[in-house]
Amino acid sequence: MTTTGLIKIVRKFARDIDQLRWNTPSHVYNPLVYAWSAHREYLQRYGAVRGRVLLLGMNPGPWGMAQTGVPFGDVAMVRDWFHIASRLREPLPPQHPRYPILGMACHRNEGSGSRVWRWAQARVGTPEAFFERFFVWNYCPLLFLKDGRNLIPERLDKAEADALMALCDSALAAVVHVLKPSVVVGIGRYAQQRATAVLGADADVRYLLHPSPANPAANRNWPALAEQVLGPWLPPAP
Repeated sequence: MTTTGLIKIVRKFARDIDQLRWNTPSHVYNPLVYAWSAHREYLQRYGAVRGRVLLLGMNPGPWGMAQTGVPFGDVAMVRDWFHIASRLREPLPPQHPRYPILGMACHRNEGSGSRVWRWAQARVGTPEAFFERFFVWNYCPLLFLKDGRNLIPERLDKAEADALMALCDSALAAVVHVLKPSVVVGIGRYAQQRATAVLGADADVRYLLHPSPANPAANRNWPALAEQVLGPWLPPAP
């Protein structure tokens, strides 16, 4: 029932958010539509357990979920660790030439996703062991591009950001209602702030530094930071 509920939430979310109109970004990719088969498989495999830690990301990277449909979905990790093969649904959205949608044929590394899932693999071994304790969800499912670069949601104009947040807030509240997480951990300040805004100041919302390679602090030793924040829910270190 939990998985069925999640799938219904995400299907509605994908349709609703696909109706928004944009002026700030030049290109918008919605992998919940064109990479739906992989995202549905992710939900079916790992969405059934209640009471876990909900790890909340911000939005897809161009070489991660935008290609695979899996949050933080570095292609190599999705293929070789998750064993999920993303099949793209036509028609694809208009694409920026620097950021083609290639699905599993993409050979670019997604730094944040690679860092997250390689840590999880080294720490707990299998996706099944990881998802017994955690579930990963992106607050916003859309990739935004402008001037040939990734555009974070915070850089949208106010009207666009408000319309986006209304739908993302509603979906997050619905996901929390279904999953009943023991705690929410925002991966990055934006995710932490949105979780607090949606769930209230009294909710147990914590912060984990975003694993982006563009962040010098994350490059120094992100696994140690993840261990520090998530340690209470991890098995004993091998």
